[in-house]
Amino acid sequence: MEILTPQDLKNKFKDPWIAPYKKVLTMVDNSLVELMEYHPCVSGSEWMIYQYKRSSNLVLDSRRDGDRHTYLLKVGKSDMSLKPSLNAAGIEEVSVEGDEVRVVHAGLAGAGVGAAMCRGMAKGVKRIELYDVGGGSKVGRAAVITPLLEKVVLGIDDTDTKDEGATWTLANNVGIELSEMGFEYLDHITVQLYPHNPNKTQNCVAIALVFAIKPGEKDKLVEKAADILKKHSLSDKTALAVLKGIQVPEKLRSYAEAAKKSMITLEETQKTAKELGIQLVEVTGAQGEIGALAALGLYNDVKEAVKVYY
Repeated sequence: MEILTPQDLKNKFKDPWIAPYKKVLTMVDNSLVELMEYHPCVSGSEWMIYQYKRSSNLVLDSRRDGDRHTYLLKVGKSDMSLKPSLNAAGIEEVSVEGDEVRVVHAGLAGAGVGAAMCRGMAKGVKRIELYDVGGGSKVGRAAVITPLLEKVVLGIDDTDTKDEGATWTLANNVGIELSEMGFEYLDHITVQLYPHNPNKTQNCVAIALVFAIKPGEKDKLVEKAADILKKHSLSDKTALAVLKGIQVPEKLRSYAEAAKKSMITLEETQKTAKELGIQLVEVTGAQGEIGALAALGLYNDVKEAVKVYY
């Protein structure tokens, strides 16, 4: 075994058949790990999404959005049997050790090159344990070690008026400003709510912003987000909702679906949030809590989030 940092790998492997990944992040929620990788290719990387879920029982789900891969993993070991074309690449082991996450990748031929050298050069990687250099007919195996991060989703609603403003743009600018403070801004999801709501400004949407943060920084993230919103919001009804963790509780999902199809009261919203232990933050007013909570329930289902129900 050889232990190498990203810079060590760049110095050692300058071959034209190496394409470094851009970034690797790992978020932990008890025994679940969400691995997010930014691949050097775009549609060509769909092969990895298919192979990883097919080859390893540690991969509970996998999806691609542009050049970004997201794998939902469980902690443990997998007894993979690699076969060319059929089961060519996957994850052998996932473990959380202190403030680090260790993911062992293995693959045949080019997938082996990706397992070690390509991933190991990415931003966000602390080091790799290189077991076997892949390429050609050889198996490549390496453990990629990254800092342990936590996932936090902020639901935002009611920042504009009937005359000016736009919640989706303000929310994105909030995300950008927070990223400049050191919080990893991962995604922005527009969630369509009940179109016949008489209180809407126009399109009736709420926004979910997704972040990967260092452990213990949730309160700081929420405080900074609230400060930015308070400074720029045009509404006296702006509110935040805060979800920590990877999974969406079933009751939260049901609440979000109901908010797309019917009117929801503030009382219902606050009761649901309390039952689920979800923090609500009144920035300039409480009314926005309804849409903010709904945005959390569909942040991980973009296609459902944008649907309109008449």
